[in-house]
Amino acid sequence: MLRFAGLAAALALAPLAPPAAQEARPLTVAAQFEIQGPEPSTSGYIFTRMGIAETLVEADAQGRLTPGLATGWEVSADGLTWRFALREGVRFHDGSAMDAAAVANALSIARGKPGPLASLPIEEMTAEAGTLVVRLSEPRAALPAYLAEFRAQILAPAAYDGEGRATAVIGTGPYRVAELTPPLSLDAVAFADYWGTAPKIEAVAYDAVSRVETRALMAQSGDAEFVFGLDPASVARLGMSEAVEVHSVAIPRTLLIKVNAGHPFLSAPEARRALSLAIDREGIARAVLRYPEGAGQLFPPAVDGWHDPALAPLAYDPEAAAALLAELGWTPGEDGILVRDGARFALTLTTYPDRPELPLVAAVLEQQFRRIGVALTINATNSSEIPAGHQDGSLELGLIARNFSLIPDPIGTILSDYAPGGDWGAMGWEAPEFAALVQAIARGEGGEGARAEAARILHDDLPVIPVAWYRQTLAASRGLRGVTIDPYERSFGLQALERAE
Repeated sequence: MLRFAGLAAALALAPLAPPAAQEARPLTVAAQFEIQGPEPSTSGYIFTRMGIAETLVEADAQGRLTPGLATGWEVSADGLTWRFALREGVRFHDGSAMDAAAVANALSIARGKPGPLASLPIEEMTAEAGTLVVRLSEPRAALPAYLAEFRAQILAPAAYDGEGRATAVIGTGPYRVAELTPPLSLDAVAFADYWGTAPKIEAVAYDAVSRVETRALMAQSGDAEFVFGLDPASVARLGMSEAVEVHSVAIPRTLLIKVNAGHPFLSAPEARRALSLAIDREGIARAVLRYPEGAGQLFPPAVDGWHDPALAPLAYDPEAAAALLAELGWTPGEDGILVRDGARFALTLTTYPDRPELPLVAAVLEQQFRRIGVALTINATNSSEIPAGHQDGSLELGLIARNFSLIPDPIGTILSDYAPGGDWGAMGWEAPEFAALVQAIARGEGGEGARAEAARILHDDLPVIPVAWYRQTLAASRGLRGVTIDPYERSFGLQALERAE
């Protein structure tokens, strides 16, 4: 952010720059996510969104897989051998050729680091002339979708040291890194030898800005032309600004409560159902988030095959919630908080301010749960405390935003979250039939109704409790043309932007 300190004052004192000088000004993106370094496993989502690194497979706005650095792919009849035909004539930003050996090297390194690739049953990856061959020990029908995930980005061999650590971001995208200054900034310029359509804006920049108020001010002042991660109040204010235009689109992400189903207060499905019944989703969506509706089930309509319109929407009924808890033996204490066997129904809800809407929703949930006799203590902290609490068993409730589209086929996220359970999904939830069903879906089995059946089990048993379906909101300068929002959050779309004359 410091790069733009005093920019407005300087512009006020300086003579009007000629058109060429104005065009040289970088287009700046501001968001809340810090850059940990050049390592794809930790910061790769910034490099792909900024158009610096690319993956073998891409996805369109509907989540359909499309060619990327691979022009096509095919699988053997037994589902165990995949062949990815590589795009010809592609060069990395250091001038070296993107060939099958370089692709196999990048993906082999990625497999050895935390991420979805590590969970795949890959026996070997080999390079043939113009082709990457992947052999599996068991079928994985969604393999191409895994290769669209940001941690599967393809970097040049020179990007890694001898231990496989990324020391530079040398990708194939329309922009190449000019300067990387972790944790706050990245500067990039157009790559002259890009294989695809050349970007219209020569220079772009990314600034990590933690405070939402600062990001909103940057949008309003013009210090940033593309601003993400705004809270509802900032969206409302910027919506009245003549300098920026607010864009919004529904995305495959759900705001939900991660529940420790192994906790003695929460182990019974009836207890989790009671918490669900206490949530006024429509009120939260409209009054707090400024969204048109709450989440009637876990998967938003954009999650094709998993959203089931036949499911009865999750209801708001505090009286029914209180009745369920009474049946479980809870009785009101002197202060109105429920008591059972001498223990108060008191829980800690952990969340994080990286997404500014989460603490706001947590405050409303505290009031709504108190109405049924459940006391919440809100712990707004670093997002890493959620998976840490999962691992050591200390997490009770976590308010999170879960993305079902990082792997364009949702099965990748569902496998890691619920079969049997991952850091951001189910906790202490035993559901062997569900796990077997999801594993069958991953192998390409189970039939057309398998996904709907899996969604129904999650809907009924509530190992996580949905609150709202997300919308991605962007404040963009009115001086830009070609602004779009990628619902699958893979790209900022910088390559297609141009400044109005």
